[in-house]
Amino acid sequence: MGDWKTTDGLPRRRRHRALSPWREHLRDTFWFAPTAALFLVFVVWSAATAADDAILTALRDAGDEDAVSDLLGIAEDAKTVVTTISAAMMTFIGVVFSISLVAVQMAAGQFSPRVVRIFVRSRITKATFAVFLATFVQSLLVLTSYDSQRDPALVASIPLVQSVLTLILVGLSVVLFVMYVNSTLRLMRVAHVVDLITREALRVVANMPLDVSVEKPAGIGTETDTSTASHPDLGPETARIAHHGRAGVLRDVDIARLVRMARQNGVVLRLVPRIGDFVVPGTPVFAVHGGPATKGLRALSFQVSVGAERTFHQDLGFGLRQLSDIALRALSPAVNDPTTAVQAVDRIVQFLSSVAQRPLGALLHRDRQGTVRLVQPVPGWTELVDLAFTEIRGCAVASPQVTRRLLAGLDDLLGAVAEDRREPLVRHRTLLTQAVERTVPEAADRAFALHPDRQGIG
Repeated sequence: MGDWKTTDGLPRRRRHRALSPWREHLRDTFWFAPTAALFLVFVVWSAATAADDAILTALRDAGDEDAVSDLLGIAEDAKTVVTTISAAMMTFIGVVFSISLVAVQMAAGQFSPRVVRIFVRSRITKATFAVFLATFVQSLLVLTSYDSQRDPALVASIPLVQSVLTLILVGLSVVLFVMYVNSTLRLMRVAHVVDLITREALRVVANMPLDVSVEKPAGIGTETDTSTASHPDLGPETARIAHHGRAGVLRDVDIARLVRMARQNGVVLRLVPRIGDFVVPGTPVFAVHGGPATKGLRALSFQVSVGAERTFHQDLGFGLRQLSDIALRALSPAVNDPTTAVQAVDRIVQFLSSVAQRPLGALLHRDRQGTVRLVQPVPGWTELVDLAFTEIRGCAVASPQVTRRLLAGLDDLLGAVAEDRREPLVRHRTLLTQAVERTVPEAADRAFALHPDRQGIG
């Protein structure tokens, strides 16, 4: 992935690894880990079978039929356990994951449908399912290795190592089951969910390159304003590369490969849509600056990943989107849970504090010679603040707990940002104050709702 270093208390990577998009895409799937486990269990079973055959051959060559008879008895005793495991494991898998899916559905309804991706990306969930399936398949394979012959001189197979391996997998399954139940129960706790979302959002910030262009007003460098005047240092725009795949959300781009392709062709590439934008066939995805669009650059459209939903991989605003959704769901009349909204606001303030001193705008990705080869648009400070507070502010007027926490968070951010970044914070504070003054009739209630408090009410 490249070397790590710490700047402003956050770890960062110097360059991106070419396989990182593939790794992230595999994490967003549920089939890879169980499939790999099934393949691995066949390999391990083959090795265990070879070990059993080698042990049996060595004992016969030594003429030790008593040892063969003892091993045959041990294997027969283990067969009862293996048979029980084989019969019970698949039922156990079905019951456990059926209950878990109900729990995930409840969490999605309480917080946001986007929290389901936490369950899908969970390593412990995938490991548990993979080991459960591996244990079931291993038990079936072991049962096929048992020989009906009971004579130590004639028996062709004694699956002793295979049976021990099955028992080890059962023990591992029990340990993973305990860890999995704990992980699933934590998924139903709002504090754990918002903490996971915040950590992934901060990881995106930490992975941002150190070299960031000067922040531009909203719209510059996006599809609504793609003039070369907004990027005078890139050279004239000479071509556009359109998206030719399926319609969907732009999840990420292969940064390492794009930088390499731009260097080989002597051009600078500019990503036109922002990560998280919905693109359709024909949408311009890359602008070529400083050189013609050669035949090699026609393959640029294959270096973008389009899917059904946004991911954290390169999407700076996705964490705020999820935290805002959780707060909005909590503030809805059907749920009416202002404490959950306050917990989401806590993490929103944390995220904005982490980017308060960072330059935002377009990320500049350089090649090894230090030449800018890829320009990637990201949300600016004003856009992040609007995403964080606009919808919550509109729904929080009737909840003094949330208005007090919002005011405290805005005040904390006003004290942490430079003068040129205060305007959107002041604007949201003013609009919140005006909304409360219009909505709350009693002067005492208004004063209470407009008193900043980091705990809301407490």
